[in-house]
Amino acid sequence: MKKSRNRTKSRTVSYWIMVLPALVWMVAINIVPMFGIVMAFQDFNPGKGIFGSEFVGLENFEYMMQMKDVSQIFTNTIVIAVGKLILNVLVPVCFALLLNEIKNVVFKRCVQTVVYLPHFISWVVMGGILLDVFGLYGPINGILSNFGFEPIAFFRSSKLFRQLVIGTDVWKEFGFNAVVYLAALTGISPELYEAASIDGAGRWKRMWHITLPGIKPVIVLMTILALGNILNAGFDQIYNLYNQAVYSTGDIIDTWVYRVGLNDMQFSLATAVGLLKSVVGFLMISGSYLIAYKKANYRIF
Repeated sequence: MKKSRNRTKSRTVSYWIMVLPALVWMVAINIVPMFGIVMAFQDFNPGKGIFGSEFVGLENFEYMMQMKDVSQIFTNTIVIAVGKLILNVLVPVCFALLLNEIKNVVFKRCVQTVVYLPHFISWVVMGGILLDVFGLYGPINGILSNFGFEPIAFFRSSKLFRQLVIGTDVWKEFGFNAVVYLAALTGISPELYEAASIDGAGRWKRMWHITLPGIKPVIVLMTILALGNILNAGFDQIYNLYNQAVYSTGDIIDTWVYRVGLNDMQFSLATAVGLLKSVVGFLMISGSYLIAYKKANYRIF
């Protein structure tokens, strides 16, 4: 017994030694910088630093609540994030169901490979491609002009920007997101389909009564977990696509904080907005994991 306990302890120590560099890195990169949130409660002066700047309490938060820009960026963030959340569940599920019906294995794998590829392209590169494709002299406007339409400045239109952001994000990610659902489909017993075929059920009925109920727990779990990121509308994507003409509908919390904090040097105000977002995001993530545990028996530890 003592030998087995000693072995267990030695293994545990070995594991902690292996994990230690990652823990140190996480603390240095993610935990230590959190000390900077005190700027949200200061009239921060870069010359005086954090320790020399005057504390103003909740003045930054009071000022934030009075700004029209803040209500607009929260609205933009929620609208874009909710649109992405819904479509990034529906489209991958539909794609996985359709792909599952293909019997030709070679064709199926080719399609999977093609739709996965956009996920691995960074938004810096993808943003440049999309701006060219939807530009005034790009292929999309070239096709429209052939049908007699006037060129459209897609990414300079405040009416179209949100739809383009949501649509391009779904197009980029749906193939990769479908992997989870394709994996869930493999867990459904083929005997269920055989029994349904014998009873005269067609493809549509088999999909509706066997396939969808079979992956329903996974759909529910992925949707609940996605709720935790409801305030993350995609900084990388929007920063590489937006411009001053679409601030009214395309400016989200992260891009506003970046622009006001670094460009306009309103460090305290930007920190206050970022802190509010972080607190709300933490509560959403905690709530989503609690719901996932209650409804889908999902747990981290």
